[in-house]
Amino acid sequence: MFKNKSYFIGTGFGIGLIPIVPGTFASLFALALFFLLPIDSNSIWHIPIVISLFCIGVWSSNNLSFPENKDPSIVVIDEITGMWISCLFLPKNSIWIIMAFILFRFFDITKIGGIRKLENLPGGLGIMIDDVFAGILVCTILNFAIFSDKFIFWS
Repeated sequence: MFKNKSYFIGTGFGIGLIPIVPGTFASLFALALFFLLPIDSNSIWHIPIVISLFCIGVWSSNNLSFPENKDPSIVVIDEITGMWISCLFLPKNSIWIIMAFILFRFFDITKIGGIRKLENLPGGLGIMIDDVFAGILVCTILNFAIFSDKFIFWS
C-alpha cells in the first residue's frame, strides 16, 4: 500500500479499506484534520489545500477506477475533499462542524439535486466531482445560515 502512491492517497491513507462505511470514517478523518490544522477556520489558506486535495484526488481516483468499477468503495479521497469543502469558512465550533458532517453525508449518500448526474463524468473526475458539489452545497447552506443569523441578529 505504501509503495503505490495512488492507492495510499485514494484510500485516504488506508481508511477506505475499513470494511463498513468507509466514506463516513473518511469524513470523520477529514474533520479531525480540519480541527487539528493550526489554521483559523476562515483562513484563505484552506482554499489551496482544497484545490490540492481535488487535483491529487482526481489523479489517484483515476488510477484506481476501472470500467467495471467506476467508483470503488475503497476510494475515499473524494469524501475527504468534500468534507473539507463543507467546512470552508465555518467556525471551528462543534455545532457547525457537526452540521457540516450530517449535511455532507446526507448529500453524499442521497445524491439529490443533480449530484448523481455528476458521477457520469469519466474516471477520477466523476469520482471526485459529486462529493465536491455536495461539499459546495453544504458550505453554501451553512455559511448562509451563519451570515443570515448575524445579519438578522444585529439588524
